[in-house]
Amino acid sequence: MSNFYEERATMIAAGDLQEFVPFGRDHCKHHPNALNLQLRQLQPASELWSSDGAAGLVGSLQEVTIHEKQKESWQLRRGGSEIGEVDYDEELYVAGNMVIWSKGSKSQALAVYKAFTVDSPVQQALWCDFIISQDKSEKAYSSAEVEKCICILQSSCINMHSIEGKDYIASLPFQVANVWPTKYGLLFERSSSSHEVPLGPPREPLPTMFSMLHPLDEITPLVCKSGSLFGSSRVQYVVDHAMKIVFLSTDPSIVMTYDTVQCLHSVWVLRRVKAEEENAVLKFSEQGGTPQNVAPSSSLTANLRSLSKGDSPVTSPFQNYSSIHSQSRSTSSPSLHSRSPSISNMAALSRAHSPASGVHSFTGVQRFNLSSHNQSPRRHSISHSPDSNSNSSFLAPETEPIVPELCIDHLWTEAITNIREKNSQASKVFITSDLCGQKFLCFLVESQLQLRCVKFQESNDKTQLIFGSITNIQAKDAAPVEKIDTMLVLESSGNLVLYTGVVRVGKVFIPGLPAPSLTMSNAMPRPSTPLDSVSTPTPLSKLLGSLDEVVLLSPVPELRDSSKLHDSLYNEDCTFQQLGTYIHSIRDPVRNRVTLELSNGSMVRITLPEIATSELVQTCLQAIKFILPKEIAVQMLVKWYSVHSAPGGPSYHSEWNLFVICLMNMMGYNTDRLAWTRNFDFEGSLSPVIAPKKARPSETGSDEDWEYLLNSDYHQKVESHLLNRSLCLSPLEVSQIKDEDLSQNLSLDSSTLLFSHIPAMFFVLHLVYEELKLNTLMGEGIHSLVDLLVQLARDLKLEPYLDHYYRDYPTLVRTTGQVCTIDQGQTGFMHHPPFFTSEPPSIYQWVSSCLKGEEMPPYPYLPGICERSRLVVLSIALYILGDESSVCEESSHYLSRITLAPQKSQAEQEENRFNFRHSPSVSSLAERLVVWMANVGFTLRDLETLPFGIALPIRDAIYHCREQPAADWPEAVCLLIGRQDLSKQACEGNLPKGKSVLSSDVPSGTETEEEDDGMNDMNQEVMSLIWSEDLRVQDVRRLLQSAHPVRVNVVQYPELSDHEFIEEKENR
Repeated sequence: MSNFYEERATMIAAGDLQEFVPFGRDHCKHHPNALNLQLRQLQPASELWSSDGAAGLVGSLQEVTIHEKQKESWQLRRGGSEIGEVDYDEELYVAGNMVIWSKGSKSQALAVYKAFTVDSPVQQALWCDFIISQDKSEKAYSSAEVEKCICILQSSCINMHSIEGKDYIASLPFQVANVWPTKYGLLFERSSSSHEVPLGPPREPLPTMFSMLHPLDEITPLVCKSGSLFGSSRVQYVVDHAMKIVFLSTDPSIVMTYDTVQCLHSVWVLRRVKAEEENAVLKFSEQGGTPQNVAPSSSLTANLRSLSKGDSPVTSPFQNYSSIHSQSRSTSSPSLHSRSPSISNMAALSRAHSPASGVHSFTGVQRFNLSSHNQSPRRHSISHSPDSNSNSSFLAPETEPIVPELCIDHLWTEAITNIREKNSQASKVFITSDLCGQKFLCFLVESQLQLRCVKFQESNDKTQLIFGSITNIQAKDAAPVEKIDTMLVLESSGNLVLYTGVVRVGKVFIPGLPAPSLTMSNAMPRPSTPLDSVSTPTPLSKLLGSLDEVVLLSPVPELRDSSKLHDSLYNEDCTFQQLGTYIHSIRDPVRNRVTLELSNGSMVRITLPEIATSELVQTCLQAIKFILPKEIAVQMLVKWYSVHSAPGGPSYHSEWNLFVICLMNMMGYNTDRLAWTRNFDFEGSLSPVIAPKKARPSETGSDEDWEYLLNSDYHQKVESHLLNRSLCLSPLEVSQIKDEDLSQNLSLDSSTLLFSHIPAMFFVLHLVYEELKLNTLMGEGIHSLVDLLVQLARDLKLEPYLDHYYRDYPTLVRTTGQVCTIDQGQTGFMHHPPFFTSEPPSIYQWVSSCLKGEEMPPYPYLPGICERSRLVVLSIALYILGDESSVCEESSHYLSRITLAPQKSQAEQEENRFNFRHSPSVSSLAERLVVWMANVGFTLRDLETLPFGIALPIRDAIYHCREQPAADWPEAVCLLIGRQDLSKQACEGNLPKGKSVLSSDVPSGTETEEEDDGMNDMNQEVMSLIWSEDLRVQDVRRLLQSAHPVRVNVVQYPELSDHEFIEEKENR
C-alpha cells in the first residue's frame, strides 16, 4: 500500500459518458418557423391554401434555399434553483431565426423554458444581466437589483427579453460584429472592413466599440485609457480597427483584445468612466461648458458631419449609410422586430438616466448619427440629402455630445515573441484557478499549438490586478473544469490531460470510447443509456508502470511527429483515420462536465470526478490546504486526486481509509508496517487495482456462511446488552495488534513532502475534530478522525492531547498502538507554528468556563472551516456574557484567527458574514442573538444538529422571541423562531424565489392575486386531481374575497337611452 500513491504516470478516470445532442436541434424540427408566422400574420388561415394564398406561399418558398445548410450554435451554462441547489445545465440554442432556451431539472431532463422567433436571421444570442439602479457608482453595482435578460442580435436591431416578461428593442445605428455581456450591460463591437480607409483629409475614424447599460439607455462609445513610458496616460475613444475583442469576463471585469497589426494580446479592466476622463474626451471648457470640437472628439464630430455631405462610401466608416438610415426609419416600429405584444411596462420608462425614454427605437439611432450636426428631427431630410450644403459652423451650437459610460484601462500586454514565429489571434480564452485559488488567464493560440497561462492576482488595496509571467503548455484545445479547480487540455498527440493551474495532474482515461485498434462498427448509446465503465480490473503493475506503458491506456494513440500536428492534418489520411475515432476538440464546460467533439462528428459529454465525496475528507482537505504553503498544498492535493480518481477508485465508505494512507505516506509513515493502517478494509470491489479476482459464488450453502453471520458486526450489535446501549457504553475493544508488531522499531522518512508540516497539520486537524463535535450527524466521522489524531499525538509525544482524546473515547486506552520514533535531528526539521498550543483547545471546556465566569483565552478557529465553533463562541459571548460588541466588527477578544496562509477573499467574506446588521429593531439580548444568527444563515436544521447542551442558550433565546416578534423582522428570523405564519407577511408580498421552472408559465396576474388572497394553503393542483368536477371550493373562495372589488357588467339594450343606462348602472 505504501507505493500505491507513488504512481509515476497517473490516470484520471472520467465517468458518466453519454452521447450529447443539443436539445434545441430536435425542438426546432417541431417549432413553427418564421415563414409560417409571417404567412399567418398576413393572411387568414382560410385563405392560405386558396389560389391566391397558394401563389403567395409559392412566392415565399422561392426565397428559401434548400441547398444552404442551416447554421447552428449553442452555449451552455450552469443553472440551479436556490432551494436544494440542484445542479443542471441551461442551453441557449440558435438556428436561423429561432432561439431556444432550455433548462434542465433534478432528473437531468431538459425542457424548453422560452422559445423566440424573429424576422431576420439571428446573428448572436446570449445571456446578460442589466443593473437597475439610479446610482452609477462602482459600489452600487454589488448590491443593486439585477434584471436577467436574453439578448438576440439581428442585423438592424437587438431584442432583449427579461425573465419577468418585459420585452425591449433597440435599433442599431451600425453593423455589429460581436456583442459581449459585461458586468454593466452590453458591449458592442462595430463591424469594419478593409476598405474603411480615409482617402480625403487625415482624420480619426469613428469609434469601434460601444456600450449600453440598460435596454432603455442609448448606445454610447467606449473610452480607452492607455499609459505611456513616461507615466502619463492618454484618454480617447476606441477607434483602432486593428483592436479585436477575443474575451470578456464579468468577474473580474476585464477585456482581452488582440491587435491585428502588432499581433499582440492585451488585457484591460472594464469600469465606469470617471468625471475627469469624461471631460477629457468631450473637451468641456471651464467657462461655458460647451463641447469644443478639438482633439479626439473632433474626429467623431467631423466624421458624423461628413455623412450629411454625401461623402464617398469608401471614406465613410458606415458602409451604405443612407440605406442603413432608411432601414432604421422603416423598421422603427417594435412590432416588426419582435413577437412580443408590447415593448415593456411604461413604468420602466421612468429611468432618470434614460435619454431616449419612450421613443428609443428611433431617437437612439438619430441621436448617435446626428449628434454632432443635427439634433432636430425637422432637419432630418435636409441633413441626409446627398446634395445638402448645410453649414457645419451653423449646426455646431446645436451639438449635444454623446456622454460615454464605460472605460477600458490598460493592465497588461504580452511580450513580443520571436519574429520568425508569427503570433496569431487566440481562438479560446478562459479564466481558471488551481486547487489553492490562484487564478490564471489562459488563451489558446492554435497556430503554434500553445496554451499560454498568465497568473494574476489582486493588489493589496484591491484596486487593480497584477499579472505575472507566461507559462506555455503544448495543447491543441483546452477548457476549464470549474468545480474541481482544474482545466482539461487536449494535447497535439490527442491525449486528454488534466492540469490544475500549470501543474500537470495526469492523463484522463475515458472508459467506453472506442480503443484505437477497434473499428467504428460499435454504435454510440443514446443519452438514456450511459456507458458502463471498464469491468476488467487493471493490474497494479500497469498502474505503476512506466509512462510509455500507461500511454497505451489512452483512448487516443500517439503520433510519431506530434509537434507538427495542425488542424489541416486531421483532414488528411493520418493514423487516426486508420485506427478509429479520436477527440477533435473540447467545448461547453459546465462545473465538472465537458463535451468532447469526436472526429466522426458525434459528441460525448463526460463528468470528471470530484476531489472528495465524503464530508469528513472534504473538511480535512480544506483545513490542510489552508495551513500549508500554496506550492506544497497543490502538490499534496494533486497526489491525493490522482489516487482518489484512478480507474476503479474508492467508494464513499472506503474514501477515508484511502485518505489516511495517502496522507500518512506523504508525512513519512510506512503504512505497510503500521498495523492499524495495514488492516484497513477496502471492501474488495472498491478498487480493481488492489482487489484480487473473486471466485464465482456457489449457489449451495456451506458451514462458512453460518460462521460469517455469527462474526458479523450486525450480530454483535444485536447480541450486546440493551443496558449498555442505552447508557451509550461501547464494549472494550481487544487489541488486534500482535506482539511482534509492537516490538518493531518504526521511524519516519524526513524527506517526504509533508514531514516538516506535521505539527501544523496535526493542530488544524484537531480543530476540525472539535468542529465536528458540534454536529451530531458526524459521530462516525469523529471516531475515524480520532484514530489518526491519537497516532500523531503519540508520535509527537503530546501527552495533554492524548489525555484529551482518551477522555472523549475511553476505549482507546486499551487499544495500544505502535509508536513511530522521531529522532531529535528530525524534530529540528519540523516547523512548529506560533499558534500551536501545548494544551489542546476544547470547545466544550471553553463554553463550560464561560458559564462558570472564568477567564478563557481566545478560541482558535479556521476562517471558512470552523464556522460552527465561531458561531457557538460568539453566541455564548453575546447571550451569556452580555457582550453586545462580540457580534460586531471586533471579536478578537473571544476568537483567535489562524493566519499562517490566509485566503484573503474568503476570510473577508467570513468577516462580513458574521458582522451584525442593525436594520431590524431589537430590544433585548435574545432578540439581538436571534436576528444575528438569522443574518449569518443559521437555520432550524442547523439548530437540530447542535448538541443539546450547546443549543440550550440558543433555544432559550428563541423561546423568548417567539411570543412577541417585531413587525419588521425578515422572513429568515420568523422561520428561525418557529413563526412560519408570519413568514409570508415578512416577504412583503414577493413571490417565493424557489419557484419551479416548469410552473412559471402561469400568468403573473394570477400569481399576485393568489398571494393577496389569504387562502394560499389550499393546493389547487392536488384538489383538482381528487375532485375534478367539484367547484364548490372555488366558489366559496370567490365569495369570501370581500377585499377585492367585483365588477358588475351592465348591458345597454337598444331600447334604453343613454340617460336611462346611466341610472341603471347607478342602481346596480
